[in-house]
Amino acid sequence: MIKVIVTGAGGRMGGRIVSLIQQIAGIELAGAVERKGHPAVGEDVGEGLGLGRTGILIGDSLAGCIDRGDVVIDFTSHEVSAGHLEIAAAKGKGIVIGSTGFTAEEMNRARELSPSVRCVLTPNMSVGVNVMFKVLADVAGILGDDYDVEIVEAHHHLKKDAPSGTAIKMAQVIAESLGRDLEKVGVYSRKGMIGERTRSEIGIQTLRAGDIVGEHTVIFGGMGERLEFIHRANSRDNFARGAIRAALWVVGRENGLYDMQDVLGLRAR
Repeated sequence: MIKVIVTGAGGRMGGRIVSLIQQIAGIELAGAVERKGHPAVGEDVGEGLGLGRTGILIGDSLAGCIDRGDVVIDFTSHEVSAGHLEIAAAKGKGIVIGSTGFTAEEMNRARELSPSVRCVLTPNMSVGVNVMFKVLADVAGILGDDYDVEIVEAHHHLKKDAPSGTAIKMAQVIAESLGRDLEKVGVYSRKGMIGERTRSEIGIQTLRAGDIVGEHTVIFGGMGERLEFIHRANSRDNFARGAIRAALWVVGRENGLYDMQDVLGLRAR
């Protein structure tokens, strides 16, 4: 039985992960963590979710409970997740990180730590989205430079980072397949007399409204036709199930930095 600790347990994603762990064989909850001062700290993690008493109280420190688990599932913020990665590496535990918005410095540190920790770090845990990553790479490689690429993402109005980590990952996948540098060709807003669209640019546009869980549309626009690839998330459960799948997968792996392409066996060989 794999024992998991959930950080961000008082949030929307953390709560769904805790609830779904109760339904999946081979894994059990060993700890729950929230930020200091959060109103859920000190409460039984199951009571607020309608699960009844679990005997697991929500703490405010991963370091204080990490020895109870084999793997951590972390949906907090990139700054907090970076610190949790340090703790997991020091303790030799696995960790699955679904936070987005990592800075270049934080990603470099994650790579530095990878020989000491088993970590799945990905902007989107959805199986469907990760299949879409692979499809987009293949399609971009086939269509080449004759098709303009535009990405539109929409999320709820509480989301703090923009564009979404998933949209950026899609753009990176497409740019790599086309032999382009996203730092040079990414276009994130348009206004006024901007002139003709350049052939190499990849547009990434952001919408924020209501309670949209997550929607990503990728358009390949050619002369006389266009292809559109759309992923719509109807609930957070697909992300939560993907995170649990990643936690089951990463325990027992060699140390290293992985993503959902590895978990799902989609990595190009």
